[in-house]
Amino acid sequence: MNLHLKIIIAESSVIVRTGIVAILQQLNISHTEILEIEDVEQLRNLLGRQKYDLLIMNPLMSGFFSLQQMKKESANDNMKYIALQNSLIDNSVLKNYDEIISLYDSVGQVKEKIMNLITLTESAINNESLTVREKEIIVCVIKGMTNKQIADNLCLSTHTVISHRRNITTKLQIHSTAGLTIFAIVNKLVTLDEIKTYQ
Repeated sequence: MNLHLKIIIAESSVIVRTGIVAILQQLNISHTEILEIEDVEQLRNLLGRQKYDLLIMNPLMSGFFSLQQMKKESANDNMKYIALQNSLIDNSVLKNYDEIISLYDSVGQVKEKIMNLITLTESAINNESLTVREKEIIVCVIKGMTNKQIADNLCLSTHTVISHRRNITTKLQIHSTAGLTIFAIVNKLVTLDEIKTYQ
């Protein structure tokens, strides 16, 4: 996966942090920058100043600060949050995280959970690289419109539409309408209700 990821591991136990780092290093990612944090104040300062893609955190470490408060203070709205559960924690706390990793999960389970979130992160990064026009064309494709209909609808030439579609495929590496539909829903280009009206 050709992606530059910045990950924070916020956990007081050096043994647990080392284990997570070892698993992250086994993932098929071209470049990963991993920062280990022991203190919640240091974490809050970092989140407000620098953009990170993934936070793996022991929920008990947050102390008086809620996850919602951390999300508001974060410099990256698309950052994903993983709860690192190593003790009994109330479900009302865990439900706000994007994923939960337990100390009892196998290496395979941990990898799968992290890779699923990384795929969503990569999708969000690719979404940011799309132009407004390309996003409009994705929505038209999902609606089932032909190249000519898209061209008429957006006041473009058919050749320009084909060129935009080629760029979209190159950027996203998505080759099917179903794949574009999933991408559009995940990145909030369309809602699930809108998709139902297109069918």
